[in-house]
Amino acid sequence: MAKGIKILIVEDDENLRFLVVHRLKAEGYDVTEVGDGETAVQSILAGKPDIVLLDWMLPGKQGDAVCDEVRKEGFENLIIMMTAKAQDIDKIDAYNFGVSDYVTKPFNMDVLVALLESKVKFLMNADRSEIHRFGDMEHHPNIHSLFNDGKKIELTILENRILLYFLRNPGKVINREDLMMEVWGYNADVNTRTLDMHIVRLRKKIESNPDNPQLLQTVRGIGYRFNI
Repeated sequence: MAKGIKILIVEDDENLRFLVVHRLKAEGYDVTEVGDGETAVQSILAGKPDIVLLDWMLPGKQGDAVCDEVRKEGFENLIIMMTAKAQDIDKIDAYNFGVSDYVTKPFNMDVLVALLESKVKFLMNADRSEIHRFGDMEHHPNIHSLFNDGKKIELTILENRILLYFLRNPGKVINREDLMMEVWGYNADVNTRTLDMHIVRLRKKIESNPDNPQLLQTVRGIGYRFNI
């Protein structure tokens, strides 16, 4: 499955980089590695890896600047940001500089491998990618977008994850804790107010009247339910 997939690891912590490289090579990936932002930009543009695992905090040039620069140069492949704090995910979302997904540190290697496998599955079956339809909308999770009558609406990484979770669990009451775990990860240090803020933003993109939501409804005292 992993054969022929090129992954570039950009991480300045040598011990972590060694562990990630070792594990991904064992999984059959074609892995290269660099330890700073400047070299990362050159390696990405020259080597055109299928997936870039990019640390947020780097010497020379930070991960967001690396991502921004290579996107402007036309690099369109997957970039997964590795970040130490759940709060940084909000920054990734707010600046929207072209990150495809993220993983929070410290991560379990099995979690990382599972994330990469799901991405590789998408790369292999790009024409059979997952699409969900509701109302007049189509959700294309792999490109973080909604289409409404042919009009494209961009979603942030977090909005995309939240909506996908609801669409995979239609009509089910989802409690806030489960949703936060799913969206921010197992070591998330976010609060429910942050989640509610993202729900409000998402409603503005999917509801005809966000103040009276028909699709993404609040279940008082528990969480939310999505009605298709």
